[in-house]
Amino acid sequence: MMRIPLELAETLAAIVDDGTLDAAAARLHLTPSAVSQRLKALERQLGRVLLVRSKPARPTEAGRAVIRLARQLALLEHDTLAGLGADETTATPISVPLAVNADSLATWFLEPLAELARSRPVVFDLHRDDQDFTAGLLESGAVMGAVTSRARPVAGCRVVPLGVMRYEAMATPGYLARWFPSGTTPAALGVAPVVDFDRRDELQTDWLAGHGVDPALPPRHYVPASADYARAVRAGLGWGLLPRFQSEPGLADGELAGLGGPTMDVRLYWQQWNLRSPLLDAIAAAIAARARDLLWQPSP
Repeated sequence: MMRIPLELAETLAAIVDDGTLDAAAARLHLTPSAVSQRLKALERQLGRVLLVRSKPARPTEAGRAVIRLARQLALLEHDTLAGLGADETTATPISVPLAVNADSLATWFLEPLAELARSRPVVFDLHRDDQDFTAGLLESGAVMGAVTSRARPVAGCRVVPLGVMRYEAMATPGYLARWFPSGTTPAALGVAPVVDFDRRDELQTDWLAGHGVDPALPPRHYVPASADYARAVRAGLGWGLLPRFQSEPGLADGELAGLGGPTMDVRLYWQQWNLRSPLLDAIAAAIAARARDLLWQPSP
């Protein structure tokens, strides 16, 4: 029966995590030649190409399956040692890769992770992506859990509803006076500059379409960082949709005002590997508890 040596699987995961064989060698305290030999041995044993030799290195579909195995085994080993009463104060921290959307990362997501890190030997490797795409990182095995807008479980994962992140269209009073002297009419919305997070950000596009405006008409700024995006709106660069977490201070001090119109609601879910892991379950519980406190919870 074919077996996958854990040491070789961990080496493949290190190469993908660090991007190059040299970086993985430094982390594993090996020579680059030794790392290369381990990779070749694993590929020869499985009869598959596991890595695309690019910069950064990328796993093939077969490589993603092996990396997922390596991460699962590392997690199970951590939980087993904890269950055996290992001294957590001297234990080597386990790295837990998670995926999260930018607005959650900037507003509510870090606090539960910080609380866990104070009580457990764990470090977090956070991958930021749009909530519509974080589930893909779960499918690839790159992360163990993800905040996502996808309600349907990824294969081999389970889902917990987190709540709704509610967005409202905001701008500065000066911007509103300049671009919307007669209100947010379709004609004015067609020429007023918009701030988008990046070219995959559909929130402003959907809001415009809901007002009967061709989303291709207005000029767009792109500011691909959540805190900087909010700053761009507060600076008057354009109008944009902000979660209430980010707009409340500006509304309170008069730096921001609403454009009116309907809110844009994004339902968020937590998906994680369907493993019996006390650590992963503790992470899920902490994230869900924080989300229940801060996100809007729709009626069942």
